[in-house]
Amino acid sequence: MTAQNVFVIGASAGGVVALKRLVGALSPDLPAAIFVVLHVRSDTESLLPRILNSSGPLKAAHAVDDQIIENSKIYIAPPDHHLVLEKDRVRLTRGPKENRHRPAVDVLFRSAARAYGEQVVGVVLTGFLDDGTAGLMSIKLRGGVAVIQDPADAQYPAMPRSALENVDVDYCMPLDEIGPLIVQLAVTPNGADEIKDQGVNESAKEEVEIKSVTNGANETKVEEQLDAIGKPSHLSCPECGGILWEIEEGRLVRFRCHVGHAFSPASLAQDQSESIERALWGAVRALKEKAILNRNISDRARGRGDRATAASFEEYANESEEYSNSLRRLMQDK
Repeated sequence: MTAQNVFVIGASAGGVVALKRLVGALSPDLPAAIFVVLHVRSDTESLLPRILNSSGPLKAAHAVDDQIIENSKIYIAPPDHHLVLEKDRVRLTRGPKENRHRPAVDVLFRSAARAYGEQVVGVVLTGFLDDGTAGLMSIKLRGGVAVIQDPADAQYPAMPRSALENVDVDYCMPLDEIGPLIVQLAVTPNGADEIKDQGVNESAKEEVEIKSVTNGANETKVEEQLDAIGKPSHLSCPECGGILWEIEEGRLVRFRCHVGHAFSPASLAQDQSESIERALWGAVRALKEKAILNRNISDRARGRGDRATAASFEEYANESEEYSNSLRRLMQDK
């Protein structure tokens, strides 16, 4: 029997309120460490440690790279850094975004599963889209425990609902019951006899290794590793333009490029939609600038008495302006 003393928690929209309530139910002598990823903007200061310190009995702080892990403490991923667990210590990295986020829940969960196996309990709380689902599956495949906030109880149910639909969760419960459950699990040995080592789990291993080698790695080596866990798709990475590999894990399908950017189908679709919108607004701007330039040429030609040239460029300007206005209306009416 193995003690469950590594609790990893992921949240997004609505997560601050949820985390405040959760940590308020914890005991001051909890024989476990807690690690938290909350989606935050990279350019803002995170007040989460201060908020959680005033909400519960455990000391909360942003994690520090190479910090030794201690029980009865809460380690929070700082803005714009992934939180990665190794044996007995935490690491911070500014590696490629996953599911459009840094920090990302999947990164924390996957690294915890790799380092601690059946000692890990993964908790997915309120949030948009589906970050955390793939990582929670990795935890389950390593013999850990999967906990989600009941989607009906979550302020934003998409994240826990995705986990419920794709992972064989052990506990699905209202938020106010999760804190007491953590206290209970921390003193209850895991019933798993051994680490589950299924084929899908090899994918999780490879992905951790990919992350370590992509920092100045041999591109051929990275592509070989990706070929071992997935297949090249016909899609390009919205972040860097590289080829995306399609990776299947049970009911899940994910995408990763050789740089390391990773997406669920939902996060990829969201990123593509935003990329398309940026491109279309860029086209509106370019057409508007083309109209301005052609009208300027027309005015100069008219000023020197060249009426034929002036008329031609005035026509080009009107055409560009018409295209620009049509595209703008299309964007505003969608």
